[in-house]
Amino acid sequence: MDKLKRRSDCPITLSLDIFGDKWTLLILRDFIFFDNRHFNQLVSVESISTNILTDRLNRLLANGIIKKEVDSNNRSAYLYSLTKKGLDLVPIVMDIYRWGANYTDKNNAEKDFKKKIDSDYDKTVEEIKDRLITTHNIVYK
Repeated sequence: MDKLKRRSDCPITLSLDIFGDKWTLLILRDFIFFDNRHFNQLVSVESISTNILTDRLNRLLANGIIKKEVDSNNRSAYLYSLTKKGLDLVPIVMDIYRWGANYTDKNNAEKDFKKKIDSDYDKTVEEIKDRLITTHNIVYK
């Protein structure tokens, strides 16, 4: 993948260049909350076009946020998984969820999950990370 010309060396700018567009955040959401890890699952959730999904997955792969492996249950399909680097995005995605649940009108935040986040945010993040470490087979050193 070609390296994009940097707009600046600001850590926020550089981070947003990797995962800051709407589609990439929704892909990360699906990995984290719904365990959608196959291409077709990711296409169907928000009706993302296949060329945009391919581009965003390639960007996440190139930056070491996800990995791609042949699915052991279906040798003709690929399974995408978070890496340790991707796992470290969980609190960011959780903060965006929490902010949206608190400040956007008529959202569909699950009441029990929102209550859990509000009452013990750190524990909830750790539970999600622990689940992902297991299901995504993340080597966390």
